[in-house]
Amino acid sequence: MTSQPNPEFIHFNGTDVKTDELLTRLQQLENENEALKKSERKAIQRFRRESALAPLQAELIHMQQYLEESQTRMIILFEGRDAAGKGGTIRRVTRYMNEKHYRIVALSKPTQTQMSQWYFQKYITKFPRGGETVLFDRSWYNRAGVERVFGFCSDKEYDDFIRGVSGFERDLIRQGTILIKLYFSVTKEEQARRFDRRKNDPLRQWKLSEVDLQAQDRWDDFTHQKYEMLKHTNTTHAPWVVIRSDNKHLARMNAMKVILNAVPYERLDPELDFVPDPEVVISGARELELMEAQRLHSGKFVG
Repeated sequence: MTSQPNPEFIHFNGTDVKTDELLTRLQQLENENEALKKSERKAIQRFRRESALAPLQAELIHMQQYLEESQTRMIILFEGRDAAGKGGTIRRVTRYMNEKHYRIVALSKPTQTQMSQWYFQKYITKFPRGGETVLFDRSWYNRAGVERVFGFCSDKEYDDFIRGVSGFERDLIRQGTILIKLYFSVTKEEQARRFDRRKNDPLRQWKLSEVDLQAQDRWDDFTHQKYEMLKHTNTTHAPWVVIRSDNKHLARMNAMKVILNAVPYERLDPELDFVPDPEVVISGARELELMEAQRLHSGKFVG
């Protein structure tokens, strides 16, 4: 009489292996394989996105050469909520540019000496020379946003800023500096998702600050200040350009187009599409209209 095989074991490579252990290992291998495929798909998507930026980055190099040759100064302000994508866009804009002719400025908390100075003074010391581009990762508009929301400035200091900033920028432009003001606009849900990623990713945790951790709780306050800032500082000589940045890739690509369109250089590739996506790039005036419509519809600003 032959013995019946034990279903709890499988004879494999000369060894009896428990069936449940083998099935568990098989499931682990399938999960690892699926994770690898997902990682590969993400890597391919990332490569395609970065490749799509290359023609615009080549134009930025050509634009930079024009600025150098004409000794034109350029300032680009990157403003917006925390985790809106400002830093990532700055890195893509400058990735292939000549490091001798651009600077990225991200000022830290003001010193006691700076607090006693004229507010714009610390920024002016970072302004470009002829042929140079300076990219401000947050700028003097801190006073109209973070400082106002968290009470880091007095009412008088805020009012003085609002009254004086447009004239300050008008003089800057009148004397030959190209000024571009970009506001990166992210939804509350997307900001929360990015914050969660930062909390759980050791490579991104350094980005979180005390202000960041309160950003969601103070969402409405920041939205109100965004409206007030646009209302008082969106001018014909220095308009705001709002970049919808839930999709980082589209935000980066369209920000590059806005920058390129602000400089009268000869196109490297005239066949390239330089027209910003109207779903991503919104004028400051149009954003004000949309926010006012939101307030009429729901009783408050949305974002």
